[in-house]
Amino acid sequence: MSFVVASQNTLSEADSKLLISPFGIPFAQERICVNSDEAVGAANEIGYPVVVKVSGDHIAHKTERGLVKLNLANSEQVKQACANLLTLISEDDGEVKFLVAEMVKGDRELIVGVVSDPQFGHMVALGIGGIFAEAIDDVVLRPLPLSHTDALSMIRDVHHQTILNDFRGSSAVDRNSLAKILTQLGDICAAHPEIESLDINPLIVRSDGSLVAVDALVVQQDRSITKNNEVAQSFVPQRRHFEALFNPRAIVVIGASSHPGKFGFVSLHNAIVNNYGGGIFATNLQRENVLGVQTVADLAELPVGQIDLAFFCTPSSVNEGLLKQCADLGIASAFIASAGYRESGDSGEIAEQSLLHLANSLNILIAGPNGQGIVSTPASLCLQIVAPYPPQGSISVASQSGNFVSSFLNYSRQSGVGIARAISAGNATQIKVEDFLDFFATDDETRVALTYIENVSDGTSLLQSMKKISRTKPLVVLKGGATAAGSRAAQSHTGAMASNDKVFLGATRAAGAVKVESVEEAFDTAATFSTQPLPKGNRVAILTTVGGWGVVTADAIARDGVLDLVELPDDLMSQLSQHLPARWSRNNPIDCAGGETRDTVSDIMEIVAQHSSIDSLIFLGIGIQSNQARMMREGRFFPDHGLERIVAYHEKQDERYALRAKELSTKYSKPILIATELAVADPNNSGPLAVRNSGAYCYPTGARAAKSLGHLYQYSRFRGIAK
Repeated sequence: MSFVVASQNTLSEADSKLLISPFGIPFAQERICVNSDEAVGAANEIGYPVVVKVSGDHIAHKTERGLVKLNLANSEQVKQACANLLTLISEDDGEVKFLVAEMVKGDRELIVGVVSDPQFGHMVALGIGGIFAEAIDDVVLRPLPLSHTDALSMIRDVHHQTILNDFRGSSAVDRNSLAKILTQLGDICAAHPEIESLDINPLIVRSDGSLVAVDALVVQQDRSITKNNEVAQSFVPQRRHFEALFNPRAIVVIGASSHPGKFGFVSLHNAIVNNYGGGIFATNLQRENVLGVQTVADLAELPVGQIDLAFFCTPSSVNEGLLKQCADLGIASAFIASAGYRESGDSGEIAEQSLLHLANSLNILIAGPNGQGIVSTPASLCLQIVAPYPPQGSISVASQSGNFVSSFLNYSRQSGVGIARAISAGNATQIKVEDFLDFFATDDETRVALTYIENVSDGTSLLQSMKKISRTKPLVVLKGGATAAGSRAAQSHTGAMASNDKVFLGATRAAGAVKVESVEEAFDTAATFSTQPLPKGNRVAILTTVGGWGVVTADAIARDGVLDLVELPDDLMSQLSQHLPARWSRNNPIDCAGGETRDTVSDIMEIVAQHSSIDSLIFLGIGIQSNQARMMREGRFFPDHGLERIVAYHEKQDERYALRAKELSTKYSKPILIATELAVADPNNSGPLAVRNSGAYCYPTGARAAKSLGHLYQYSRFRGIAK
């Protein structure tokens, strides 16, 4: 255990630039002067117009205090500016000097810098700068070290891209030069680890797109680390621990109960009714027969070497003794659902630390305590204190909140997109979310990982785990508590803009993970990764049977700014016109305009999917015919008047669309997403039902489909698959 004693030191602008300049940051010409006469001489040497600023060790925000004079055109204006500036100085400012610099002309200002985050360490920042930097609040962050590729990715993530492109007659920002500056900031911090924050604001963009730095502020932190003599016995989970957790040969529910309201009943019940195929044992002090399982009063009565996993539903006060007995039985892993640990106060904190030290000494993995349970569909295992049990699939969930595990499992049941593993970390005393992500990275049953994170206890460890899994599998991250300020460097412009949410987003982007904003978006995105191929580009087409749906989805794509609603090439337009009425939209979205015959939608879907200008397709309109068929089927005229035949036709058409989309997606290795509100409004409608039966995910809206497709493309680009 260690703690840090630190003191801060804010450098003057001049000293900040002196530290930074050797690393190649392109600063404007400037001179340091002690009086107005020297300032005039410096201005004459530099050439007018000039800027005069006050520089001092205790002066951080010059602009806000009026300590900057711009566009000084001659020596008299320089003298007057110096005199005026001196009237604004207070005793608290200490010794000050004048800084005379060339007046750099440019119509755009950026801010670059470094902040030190408590969890993720040094983060490089890039945003729209100038005096309105914090008001605009457009900043992107990445953790160090930063590569040139990472820097270019940061530039692409700035929201106001129009400012970076050709702008009001000025050339686009030289992106390679900007990326070089960002990487140089990493070099500066590597050479000066004492830097707490670094702020270059503004970084002016000249009309030719070149860059020049005007102002700089460095805050240093003098850290001394003091270590105590306590050394906690560490635990490194092995593959066998996770196999015992997710693929146990046999389980034991410790503290089973005959009362259906108790955790000890519910967990045993859920394991049995969901057809777990391994051995099931249970303990109960009264030796009751619970749900056909004859319990034992003492763990010592159970066979040695046959049980892999223990599930604790017992009071915290007895758990240490029981854990020792588990070790005697050769049990490798335990899930502790018991409460009464640190969430209950100081005494619980002590009990939790004691449990941790014991588990480490016994080399037993403990998940929890105060957790919800485990789901592992490949093992038909539902060992948790709540429902539900999802269909089998390839999404694996690790969450700091048990409630969100339930949410994801509920969405799985509703949508038919299945789960492989799911676990709540509880208090995460020994095993944290990142440990589960490490296992998912090598788990053959896991195709995509989904996690909910609320508190980051070790940013470095989490970042490493996110990077590890993202190299081979997509990771979807939902972050709670994302709005509180998390940076210690709030005295700089950069620091004030570096909210906890932006820091975490920067970390996930650097790792290749996909950060989402809601539970719905989290499952939509995970389900997309689970059921769709990765696209080779961002060019998307929308196929719709109703114009309004296509317009709204196109608007969503435009707002997100990730996908390209591509302009249809002439040859594709010509092919489509052969199958559609003359009134069709003749653009993207492709609106069939009510001109569909039996094969129109299926034929158009293939024409679009096979075309080289299209990387993915969103289809809107499935289920409309089946919705009418439902009304006919439920009406008093059915099955007469030819209704039985037309009902069957309508339902069969929607089934054909779903199956055709799946077939073409596989044939051309392109994502084809289907969206309709009937996915939730009437999930038994033949359209969404057929989508689920095909193994795909049916999105409730076109906008949600587009958002998920955007995430799919960004991850594909991270992996080097997409352009």
